[in-house]
Amino acid sequence: MPRDEDLTPTVCTCLALRQASRHITQFYDQTLLPSGIRTTQYSILQRVHQHGPKTVNELAEQLVMDPSTLTHNLRPLLKDGLVVLQVGKDRRMRVVALTPEGKAAHRRARALWLRAQAEFERVFGSDEAAALRALMSKVTRSELPSGGIPRRKP
Repeated sequence: MPRDEDLTPTVCTCLALRQASRHITQFYDQTLLPSGIRTTQYSILQRVHQHGPKTVNELAEQLVMDPSTLTHNLRPLLKDGLVVLQVGKDRRMRVVALTPEGKAAHRRARALWLRAQAEFERVFGSDEAAALRALMSKVTRSELPSGGIPRRKP
C-alpha cells in the first residue's frame, strides 16, 4: 500500500480512475482468491450466467472491453473448462457459454464476491457506494470518443 503522501490528488481524471480501479481490483482479487477466479474472470462468468450465452463481440460490448482483450481474458477460462466457445448462427461467430464446471466456479466465487461487496459498502457506506456505481455508469455511457469503439445509446 503506498504512503498517503504518495497519493496526492491528481488533476488527471484518467489517472485517478485507474488508481482507484487498480486499488479496488486488488481488494476484490484478494477476496476472490480462494475461488481461484480473478475479478476479470468473475465479471465474465457473472455476465454470461446472468444474460446467457453471448457472442464474443456482444460480451465485449457489454463489458466495455475490446474483443481482443476479452479473448485474452477468456483463455484461462477456456483452459480450465469453465466456458466454451460454440459456433454461432453465422459460422464465423463464436458464442461464449458456461460449462457445468463454470456454473460451479461461478457459485463459489459469487459467495466471495458478495463478501467483497458487503465490505466495500461497510467501508464507504451503502449510499456512497450506490452513488459511485451510478456515477461510473454515467461515465461509461457518456459521449466521450472511445477510439473507434462504437457505444450503444442507453
